[in-house]
Amino acid sequence: MHDKKLYGTATVGTKGQIVIPADAREELGIKTGDRLYVIGTPKAGALGLLKEDMLEEVIKKMNLQVENLRAIKDIKGKK
Repeated sequence: MHDKKLYGTATVGTKGQIVIPADAREELGIKTGDRLYVIGTPKAGALGLLKEDMLEEVIKKMNLQVENLRAIKDIKGKK
């Protein structure tokens, strides 16, 4: 997680739209028609975009962790 990068700025238009800087689109493989999920933390005023395929990967990893925790719980419960 040490590959964070500042790609520049984006201005919010009157319709709430932003333009993702070209460098970011190119490096992150964002293409026309891609679905991006908007995530944020209101308290910190932070906003992020997550590509749909990456969200699927995050969910898979979370499910695997839950399964691992259940297995550990089952093992401890049998002792």
